[in-house]
Amino acid sequence: MHIPDGFINAGTSLGAGAASAAGIGVALRRTGDWLEDRQVPMAGLVAAFIFAVQMLNFPVALGTSGHLLGGALAAVLVGPWAGMICVSVVLLVQALFADGGLTALGLNVLNMGIVTSLVGYGTFVALRKVLPASKPAVSAAAGVAAALSVVISSVAFAAEYAIGGTGTAPVGAVAAAMVGVHAIIGIGEGLITAATVGMVLSVRPDLVYGGWGVAAPLDAGPATPAAQEAK
Repeated sequence: MHIPDGFINAGTSLGAGAASAAGIGVALRRTGDWLEDRQVPMAGLVAAFIFAVQMLNFPVALGTSGHLLGGALAAVLVGPWAGMICVSVVLLVQALFADGGLTALGLNVLNMGIVTSLVGYGTFVALRKVLPASKPAVSAAAGVAAALSVVISSVAFAAEYAIGGTGTAPVGAVAAAMVGVHAIIGIGEGLITAATVGMVLSVRPDLVYGGWGVAAPLDAGPATPAAQEAK
């Protein structure tokens, strides 16, 4: 999923960079409104975990491989805005070491940080409203949300390639290949996300941002976003 330098033209890359910068700016402002000292270490741990797990690739099909994107996982654990920042920091560090290009950083942040966090958390919230208030239900909702977020992220890439791709492959073929492969990758993402959320819920449910109903929401005063979403 990491887009290298030059794969998407400069205009499209600049547009994605501007959108990503705006999204991260909003995330920083929204996170600063409620993040407390005790949640900062959790955000750091989530970023470190995603960085480590992204280094582990699993085979998919036809010689391709996939790895955790982590946007939905981060959003469920620390909230969509803080989660977006966690993944973006991971992507920045990776870009400095040639895993995804620096000129393509805006594209990668948009696809793997912003899209996965917002789509993943939006899906998670919708599922939480119809599922029982139990730990297995929270884990299952997180897994389904994570799987869907990966597919939508691949759709975003296909759209960017259609707008400004520099390759010679037909847009339809690229889109079909990306969405098809990432539908399979999404299964792995969903399983890892569900297992990770379930593990944290079993030991410290109070630290799971999306764990309302099975644990007290994060204590950030009356305006806590997680508490508002539970209503």
